[in-house]
Amino acid sequence: MTAVDIHEQIDITRRRSKTLVGAAVHRHTRLSSAGISERLFTHAFAGLVYPQIWEDPVVDLEAMGLESGQHIVAIASGGCNILSYLTSAPVKITGVDLNTAHIALNRLKHAAIKHLDYTHFHAMFADAANAGNVQIFDRKLAGRLDAQTRRYWTKRDWRGRRRIDGFACGFYRTGLLGRFITTGHTLARTLGGNPASIVKAKSFDEQRTIFETEIRPLLRRPIVRRLLDQRASLFGLGIPPAQYEALSDGRPMHEVIEERLERLACGFDLKDNYFAWQAFNRGYGKGGPLPLYLQEANFDNLRDRIGDVRILNTSFTAHLASLPAQSVDRFVLLDAQDWMGDADLTELWQEITRTSRSGARVIFRTAGLQTILPGRIADGVLAQWHYEAERSAELGARDRSAIYGGFHLYIKKD
Repeated sequence: MTAVDIHEQIDITRRRSKTLVGAAVHRHTRLSSAGISERLFTHAFAGLVYPQIWEDPVVDLEAMGLESGQHIVAIASGGCNILSYLTSAPVKITGVDLNTAHIALNRLKHAAIKHLDYTHFHAMFADAANAGNVQIFDRKLAGRLDAQTRRYWTKRDWRGRRRIDGFACGFYRTGLLGRFITTGHTLARTLGGNPASIVKAKSFDEQRTIFETEIRPLLRRPIVRRLLDQRASLFGLGIPPAQYEALSDGRPMHEVIEERLERLACGFDLKDNYFAWQAFNRGYGKGGPLPLYLQEANFDNLRDRIGDVRILNTSFTAHLASLPAQSVDRFVLLDAQDWMGDADLTELWQEITRTSRSGARVIFRTAGLQTILPGRIADGVLAQWHYEAERSAELGARDRSAIYGGFHLYIKKD
């Protein structure tokens, strides 16, 4: 394949990502203010967004109660949660995603689990800022990848750097979310603050003190509040225009962001909260907490079970439509329903209901506090599901990522 062919293939892949994301996000005409905002988001979302995803897999696992042999269909995103689920039980998982960059990241992780020892796996995805990672890729992984995934990671940017080089200088600082967090840290230092100081806290009291002295004053600076109140400024968090309204709930966005960051910084012990390390340290740090799939004790189980995971570049609804009835035990929707109009939401839940086995469970998150389903999908469909309201609230309160308003669990009735 020539260099021209490779670039054409990459352009086709990126266009496919934009097309799939656009179909999920676009609700308004192209030249309306809302339509322009939606298309700007689609452009931003076409590349890598989440080097790490922001849903707590420990909460997910408690809600799902996985048993050996069950079939999960989940939105893949950066792949962290799918792999963490696999550490708990030998299950079959199908991950789907609209974003081709996320597909490439998932497939790179799967190849690394199959072909690296734990030391090199840790270097790649826990450290993720080591020059030796590029050699690990070239010598041990590149030849094991499918052609499309290999092309993605060897594509060069305008500086001549390959995408895989991100693992040499800080992979978790790349992608839309990583760049957003890095920009926030740069702005904070410019204004005289240092959010990273909070990871040095030795107690809850220290966490609170550092938040009040280093972070809250920054969030209350007029320039920061003005920036947070701009819709486009939150594209870096992967928040599309439709989700912005649910997140703000009629309040100024800077107030909402301040509340969520306070919970992230002060609501959980930093020794156990890798989400806080990502936000305030821009990486896991030496000896810091790790997701389940990156912990050495789980690596052998991952390697034994990774063959039961597949990753598809398609929509959740389209994939379910291809499956036989009563073939899925668990559904993981992340926050995707916040993006959907009523027609798309109805079609999705019709397929979930058709493909679900008795006792199946659906978990998802919302930017706002409440479940978004009542009144938006047909009563006859929703009546086949029981909403675990108290359990949902309990689990949501324990979600260490602290970014979402609500966590929701639905169980299929017998």
